[in-house]
Amino acid sequence: MLLTKFTHACVRLEKDGKVLVFDPGNFSETDRALAGADAVLVTHEHADHIDVDAVAAALSSGTSVHLYAPAGVAAQLRDKAPGAGRRIHTVVPGEEFETAGFSVQCFGGQHALIHSQIPVVANIGYFVDSNVYHPGDSFIVPDGVDVRTLLVPVHAPWNKVGEVVDFVIGVRAPKAFPIHDGLLNDNGRGIVEGHVTRFGAKYGTEYRHLSSGDSVEV
Repeated sequence: MLLTKFTHACVRLEKDGKVLVFDPGNFSETDRALAGADAVLVTHEHADHIDVDAVAAALSSGTSVHLYAPAGVAAQLRDKAPGAGRRIHTVVPGEEFETAGFSVQCFGGQHALIHSQIPVVANIGYFVDSNVYHPGDSFIVPDGVDVRTLLVPVHAPWNKVGEVVDFVIGVRAPKAFPIHDGLLNDNGRGIVEGHVTRFGAKYGTEYRHLSSGDSVEV
């Protein structure tokens, strides 16, 4: 399976001619990420994780792309792309489904706390093909599964580097790659990734930096 990282939290998976896209948000190269997509998985409603207009256009373009998202996101897209209603699916924690030849398990339930005065929204973490885990904006460790490829939110208004390291240690995937890095400059990225690389290695995780457009087989 080919994994391609785009800016911030957007990741594309390709397998057997099929394409699945995580979180094509407004920080990301949505046109490139969504080109030829068969399925789109959205973790939550924040704009850096879903560019609503771009996704609605993809759903309305005459293709057969399917969208999977928490209820609020699904409802918004049904309004924006009414002709695609049957291809827009609401997902909840604990759900499992197949789409475009990929198997998907759903974990979590809510976004990490940013501040007590900011409402917490629904957030779904997706585990694909018993391999790749995209947690969205949360540090939920998926129970009962062995993650082989972890996508790590390395920087956000809701996290600190110690929590990032603890998440990597908790999951203990053999491989890990960055997501949610769109607000970092090179100096900050070097500090965070240095900690993740060093401590992850102690617990069996090989962390590798990917820039936007980089691809790797997983």
